[in-house]
Formats: sequence, structure tokens, C-alpha cells
Amino acid sequence: MTVTTHPTAAAAADAPRTLCPEVVPDGPGAPAEQRRNTSSLHARDVLALVGAAAAALGLTSLLFGRVLPFDAPLGFTVVLYLAFMALYAVLVSLDENGSAVRARLAQAFVHSIAALLLAALLLVVGYAIVRGREALAHLNFFTEDMSGTGPLDPLTQGGALHAIVGTLEQIGIALAITVPLGLACAVFLNEVPGRYARFVRTIVEAMTALPSIVAGLFVYATWILILGHDKSGLAAALALSVMMLPIVIRASDVVIRLVPGSLKEASYALGAGQWRTVWTVVLPTARSGLTTAVILGTARGIGETSPVLLTSGIAAGLNANPVEGPQMSLPLATFSLVGYPDKTMIARGFGCAALLMGLVLLLFVLARVIGGRAPGQLSRAQQHRRVLASVRDAERMAARAEQREQDLTAEPVEPVGPGEPLGPGEPKGVDLGGPGGPASGGPAPLAQPAEPRSEPPPRA
Repeated sequence: MTVTTHPTAAAAADAPRTLCPEVVPDGPGAPAEQRRNTSSLHARDVLALVGAAAAALGLTSLLFGRVLPFDAPLGFTVVLYLAFMALYAVLVSLDENGSAVRARLAQAFVHSIAALLLAALLLVVGYAIVRGREALAHLNFFTEDMSGTGPLDPLTQGGALHAIVGTLEQIGIALAITVPLGLACAVFLNEVPGRYARFVRTIVEAMTALPSIVAGLFVYATWILILGHDKSGLAAALALSVMMLPIVIRASDVVIRLVPGSLKEASYALGAGQWRTVWTVVLPTARSGLTTAVILGTARGIGETSPVLLTSGIAAGLNANPVEGPQMSLPLATFSLVGYPDKTMIARGFGCAALLMGLVLLLFVLARVIGGRAPGQLSRAQQHRRVLASVRDAERMAARAEQREQDLTAEPVEPVGPGEPLGPGEPKGVDLGGPGGPASGGPAPLAQPAEPRSEPPPRA
């Protein structure tokens, strides 16, 4: 019997089970493929954007001026945008494949939406500044109130000082009430789960959409009618707190949920308790998000008019006491001043609106400076304090170790008197202080020999 061995079968058996395909070149003389970075912007991309925008503008102008019987600005803008996207896709397809065309269209769409939102924000802010620039140009607008100013007086008289002071005091009191209550409630919802926590979360979500007039009526009915207090800045701050509290709780709850559970588990493993972990791990980790939550609540309450109108009243003069008497705010001043038919009063109203937006922007900047760092990121001053604390800890531990070594190497041996207990290093069975012992000069008794231990018999 003859056995024939096929080399191909043996080679196939010894070959690896996974084979990598060979790289097939495009052909002789073909250049090597160059990878393109899709995140960067090239010259031809800029030319495609400019060309598509110019062609879309010309096509839309032709359609609305010669072909279509439409002249609405909104329709012109919509047709212009659609034509731009179509022409941009055609221009990109001349140099790229289908996936690159879709990526470029998505990128253009996202950037156009961002530009639209930015344009809307600039339009709102710019309109208020342009309409109120006449009042903002005078220094008395920031240093005087409206107690001695009438509708026919020029812009060189009167100002919004009373509204600025009222807004700062009301929002300050509201934040002093809202921030500790909101953060404590958010921590409770995350750290103490149960039926009551679910009930509180449901109530908070329902109060998020609470109308501002309802909050004002609630404080007006309880604080002013039932308890008998007068209209004041404190009542307005309470109404603003009712509106701000659900926003702060809901946003803080979402932020605290994002803290990794491994951080809390590591704190528990080191021996920290639940509330110690919350104070030193959870809250510092979620600092940036909690700051954003407070700013969202502040932005909700600082621009409200109806609760302030119901609870604080309207005052033309400066009232720095928030507990007694009516007190003005910037939103309420804007509402009351733009209702006058005089141009000077309308300019003062728009000046108050621009000042309010500037105040909100300042609060956002301060919040980003205070809580905008990532978790664990320290400032230069904090890093310097940490380094100094580490140096002090190292010196203290070195001094403690040196003292311990000195105590171990130099231990004084004190003589034991009669009747005193034996030291830990002295042998038992030796009388150091009795009559006849070494202390009295007599011979020491012999130690009793130890009894021999009986070994168990070996097992078979």
C-alpha cells in the first residue's frame, strides 16, 4: 500500500487560520493614497462655500424678482438656505465621494444652526442696547433714581439706581434661600432613595413648569394677606425663590446622578461615611454642574416681572431696606417705563433692559470663573496650598518616625523595689525583692524544671 502525501494539503494544515489580504497597488506609476483629515478646512472647501452662497443668492434673487410672485423676507431666507445646501452638495460631490458629501452637508447644517442662534442672541441684545444707548450714555442713569424726574424731563435727569439696588437685594435674598435648600434636596433625592424621594421628585418636576403669576399670588396670599406683612423686597424675594427652587433642584439632581459610583465606593472603602462622602467627594466632583444649575435658577428669577409687581409694588425712589416698603427692580422698571408715550421714558426702559442683560452676563462669567474647572483641577493658589500642606505633613511624619526610633533604642531600666510588680521583660519565677533574694543579698531560688511534653504516638 502506497501513501502519497500532497504538499498542498500539508501546507494548508500548517497555515494560520486567519489570513491578511495582500495590498494590491492601484497600478504601476500610481501615486500612494493620501489620507485626508476631515476635521480641517481646506482652500477648496472655502471656495465651495463661497461659490454656493453666491450662486444661491443669485438664484434666489432671480426667482423672487423675475419668476415667483413672492416678496416675503422669511420665504426669501428659506429658499436661499435650501438653494445653498443643494448647490454646496453639488460642488462638494465634484471632488469627494458620497460619505464625504454627507459629512460636509451635516457640518454645514450644524454650523448654520449655531450661527442662527448666535444671530438671534445678538439681535436681541443689540436691539436693547441700540434703543437704550441714549439713556446709557449718561452717568446719572446709574447714580440717580426717578423720585424727582417726570416724563417731560430730559435724559440728563433721573436714572435706574433704585431698580439696580432692588434687583441685587431681591436676587441675593432669593439665592440665600434657594441654594442651600435646592442642593440639600438634590442630595436627598440621590442619597436617600425610597417612596418619599420619588414623591418629592414628582412634585419638583411638576413645579418646574409653574407659572410665575401663580408663585406671585401664592406669596401675596400667604405673606401679605394671611400673615399681614406689607409689600416689600423680601416678599418679592420669596416669590422668586418659589420659582427658582424647582429649577435648581431638578438641574442639581441630574448633575449629581452623573457622579461616577466608583468615586463613592472608593470613599466608602477608605472608611468615610455617607455624608462625609457627599461633602468631600460628590459635591466637589459636581461643582461645575451645580454652578450651572444655580445660574439657570438665577436667570429664571432675575427677569420675572409679575411676581415682583404683586409682592413688592412700584416705587420711584430708592429703598435699600428690603423688609419694609415697596421696592423697584429692573424688569419691573422696564415694564413700567416702556408704557409711557414719551421717547425719553422709553429710552430709560430699554436702558434698564440692557442693564439687566449685562447683569445676567456678569453672573454667568462669575459662575464660570468660580465653578468652571473640571473635577480635580486646582488653581495656582490651591496647588501652592496643597504643596505646602504636603511639605508640612512630610516633616511631621519624619519627626514622628525619628522620635519613635529614639524611644526604641534608648529605654531606661529602672530597679524594681520590694512588693512592686514585675516588668514585662523580667523572667517569672525569680524573686527580685523578697528576703533571701538578690535584692537582699541571699541566694536566688532555683527555677523549677519544666515538665517534659508527651509526644503523641506516630500514626500507622
